[in-house]
Amino acid sequence: MSKSRRCPYCQYSFLPTVYRPQQVVCSQAECQRRRRSDYHRQKLRTDPEYRQVARDSQRKWRQAHPDYLRQYLAQHPEAIARNRQQQQGRDQKRRIRWLEKNNLALDLKRSAAEVWLVSPRGQNLEKNNLASTQVLIFQRVNQQQLRDGDA
Repeated sequence: MSKSRRCPYCQYSFLPTVYRPQQVVCSQAECQRRRRSDYHRQKLRTDPEYRQVARDSQRKWRQAHPDYLRQYLAQHPEAIARNRQQQQGRDQKRRIRWLEKNNLALDLKRSAAEVWLVSPRGQNLEKNNLASTQVLIFQRVNQQQLRDGDA
């Protein structure tokens, strides 16, 4: 009798089938789908011939269905909104990563001024030595200047 094994995807225990004693993944449809998908991705990474066949197959399908994407997007406006939102998120992450690593033009550590880099999503902006988009200079105004109208 086979020993019980743990599925790497769902983490449930299962008994391998007698027909396939080296079975690693349970027989649930979702786990099998993930196994095939992982195999496909690994094969694309490591096997140039497999990658070329897959690329040719995709190219042939696109040539046989040239209007598919245009028709799909026309029938699914929510897909356009979702794609736009996802692209904006990717763009924002790219800009934040650029800001985190940016130290090209100006060393603010030597500046006598106090500089604040404010961002709702940037956690590592303290590494940035370049404030590239907008610099706001606030000058302290005392009460005497306000009364005299010099401000």
